[in-house]
Amino acid sequence: MQIQKINKQLRENAIENIKNKRERKKDKKPIGAYAASWAGEDRLYDSVGYTIFMVLPTSGCQWAVDSGGCTMCSYIADSPLCDITDDDLIEIFNTQWNKQLEKTDISSHDNVAVKLFVSGSFLNTNEISSKVQDYIFNEFSKYDNIKEVIVESKPEYIDEESLKHLASLIPGKIFEIGIGLETSNEETRLNNINKGITNQSFENAINTINSIKDYDIRGKAYLLIKPILLSEKDAINEAIDSAKYAKDVGVRRIAYCPATVHGGTLMDYLWKRGSYNPPWIWSTVKILKEVRNNVDIPMIMDTAGFGTRRGPFNCKKCNAKLKSLIIKSNLEQEIPEELETFTCECKDKWEADLEFSDILNTTTNPKA
Repeated sequence: MQIQKINKQLRENAIENIKNKRERKKDKKPIGAYAASWAGEDRLYDSVGYTIFMVLPTSGCQWAVDSGGCTMCSYIADSPLCDITDDDLIEIFNTQWNKQLEKTDISSHDNVAVKLFVSGSFLNTNEISSKVQDYIFNEFSKYDNIKEVIVESKPEYIDEESLKHLASLIPGKIFEIGIGLETSNEETRLNNINKGITNQSFENAINTINSIKDYDIRGKAYLLIKPILLSEKDAINEAIDSAKYAKDVGVRRIAYCPATVHGGTLMDYLWKRGSYNPPWIWSTVKILKEVRNNVDIPMIMDTAGFGTRRGPFNCKKCNAKLKSLIIKSNLEQEIPEELETFTCECKDKWEADLEFSDILNTTTNPKA
């Protein structure tokens, strides 16, 4: 379809420009510089705990290389765009892992989680070989207080044998696989996001995860709030419907990702031309309230990018306050009383956007 062709061309151009810029630099950026890690208070399944986040550079998302990837994702542009040896990847992991161990004595925390991100799918052995997967999981197995290990993968790399093997390396821990479902609306996922998965492939992956009884393996759905070419009102409704769908399929946790505009993407192309805006923070609040009240599994609303030019935005008077209340809701898994009653003068503009966006047929917001 036309949108896939445009998306692929934009991606290819962006990657070529990135490669050219990197080639022109005299001092090449070392592969390890593409890695990152940080840590802090976070919500685990059963309690508030301490989470270590790690981003490991890999050769890049295979879906993005083959098809142009998702219309909002910049992971491929943030990767080294070259092959990385197993030894290099293990060294990078050790550097980031030790960096976090030096920052804090994780034995002082009763409940620790590790969230591991790569440039595409952790379970794709073309990105992360079995040797490297095993090395990383064996490191995590040394710590009894690590309760959860979370990775991401597209459905096609999820199979019973590999899940059982990895889970056997971290006995007694929750092993969670996050899948970018984005939306339960297949037309939106195909035409607006270019995700490359179907509801059936998602359901098959969750069924595979839930069929394993020897280990505590769980599936998580990542849901995107406001893909391109979707009105604010439709984006809210799809986000709520998608949570209900994910729960019914057998997902154990939901993570919402309100859209933030990243360079080199089709979303960025439309945003620069005034044809797209990220969601209102009010929209994320509405979704949060609906899902907390009607979908009885844990849910996290990511607040990265809130209040920034390229991220979810209301107005300067309430951006920071609402962000803090949403973080509080994430930690407590409840709706803070103040969030129930909080209002701001910009809310009238948001409500007008919902009322008239279908009539105006617009995906941009009349923000201050």
